[in-house]
Amino acid sequence: MTPEQLLHHHDHAGFWPAASGLDVPEAYQRALAVRQLRMGRGEQPRGYKVGFTNRTIWPRYQVYGPIWGTVWDTTLSYCEGQGEVSLAGTCQPRLEPEAVFGIAATPPANASQGELFACIAWVAPGFEIVQSHQPGWKFVAADTVADGALHARLLVGARVPVAGLASDARAFEQRLAAAHITLSCGGRQVDQGVGANVLDGPLHALQHFLTELRNCPGAPELQPGDVVTTGTWTEAWPVAPGETWTAAFDAPLSGLTVRFC
Repeated sequence: MTPEQLLHHHDHAGFWPAASGLDVPEAYQRALAVRQLRMGRGEQPRGYKVGFTNRTIWPRYQVYGPIWGTVWDTTLSYCEGQGEVSLAGTCQPRLEPEAVFGIAATPPANASQGELFACIAWVAPGFEIVQSHQPGWKFVAADTVADGALHARLLVGARVPVAGLASDARAFEQRLAAAHITLSCGGRQVDQGVGANVLDGPLHALQHFLTELRNCPGAPELQPGDVVTTGTWTEAWPVAPGETWTAAFDAPLSGLTVRFC
């Protein structure tokens, strides 16, 4: 499909008539073309989402490596622990609880984890709402890339400066990787997970993403002020208007609740 066709299906929450027919490098170029179309109509990039970092869900979706896409001013919102998100205009929405980073400075080339840690301003809990424009969430990896990396919405919770959380990158990553989460809907426990599910830890996921971003021809650089959400700690769960979901994260992340409308 052309970039214009991809954007049309995104705007109208409609199913694709068939698979994208692209390979992964072509799909990234198509996604970057859609990015330009969205910017041309006034939307502003606010960072990136990194998906399929959780190896435990790869067999379910038949996707065996991470992907990335753009987060927008029209899809991003903040709260201090409890927020509301509209599902209007989404297609087969699902919920993913994640760790989100705020970027303070563009990392240097071939950044080590220590150098990357020094470029992070804050960490926060987040709920990414993902979607698929192919029926039944049946796709191949290139389709997910062309479909905006499945991004629909991002709710970011209380932001904690990383400077006071750990003395160095290793200690920071160990703390996040060991943190657990319990995910509930309407007070009923639905799933559990751990930070290590995402490529052994969120900082590892961020480092992998940065390498892939810089290897993609034409991809914009990571900028100060960008947010990066690093992948779900649990399965991705279908959601509907009227539901309330809560993620109880271990420290250093705080709890996050979202009501869907």
